[in-house]
Amino acid sequence: MHWQTSRFQIDLAQPRVMGIVNVTPDSFSDGGSLGSSKAALERCEQLVRDGAHILDIGGESSRPGTPPVALEEELARVLPVVKDAARLGVPVSVDTYKPEVMRAVLDLGADIVNDIRALRQPGAVDEVARHPHCGVCLMHMHGEPQTMQRAPMEGDAVPQVLAFLRERTRVLRERGVAADRICWDAGIGFGKTVEQNFALLARQQELLADGYALLAGWSRKSSLGTVSGEPLPRLASSVAAALLAVERGARIVRVHDVRETVAAIKVWAATQSALDGHAGNKT
Repeated sequence: MHWQTSRFQIDLAQPRVMGIVNVTPDSFSDGGSLGSSKAALERCEQLVRDGAHILDIGGESSRPGTPPVALEEELARVLPVVKDAARLGVPVSVDTYKPEVMRAVLDLGADIVNDIRALRQPGAVDEVARHPHCGVCLMHMHGEPQTMQRAPMEGDAVPQVLAFLRERTRVLRERGVAADRICWDAGIGFGKTVEQNFALLARQQELLADGYALLAGWSRKSSLGTVSGEPLPRLASSVAAALLAVERGARIVRVHDVRETVAAIKVWAATQSALDGHAGNKT
């Protein structure tokens, strides 16, 4: 399996770690720390040194209750960072739902559009479809960031998430976007209860049946704090959730703590290799 993006064909034979770069004053766990382009680029460089395979740059917080950011402000935050990050030798993803931002960052050399609204904004599908190779991550979100946790979804989340992602994928495929450009994200924490979030993890295999690569975004989520009692930055529970997601078939994990997650996945991979070797010897 691979993920086709603008400049890179990402090999997903092994799990890939996507490092989070929030160029915002109000992200839920690291808001304000990367408020300048210089600080954000330094963060990108550090994450690459820590082993990040992909960088995910965002200029608008999606934490519950956050008001939207004006287009001009988001562009001012994101474009200088994308321009410099594109020189670091790894795929660059941009976390945005605005088609104008998508167009601008793709023209600058970004590789992936990571959209919490799954390209539902008018014009967003057009921007991805017009590009010959860019990757896209479609995420499920119930409601809007301003209200989603006040009125979370009801019932069994797994079939609802699957049906939504299939429908958004159908729209893209009908516009000529190749299947290997598309990745899915169940949207942990986006309008879901704690129980629904963990059901999506426990039954993650059900989201893999269609053959699309799955991205898991558990890092520092409040559901982890609810079950573990661990305060922010929730390092231990975030790494545990990333490993569980990988074990259940996620090909990309989106994390704040890259170095620790990369190390944990290396331990998991060595264990898998030993297990595979043992199975080969028995045959």
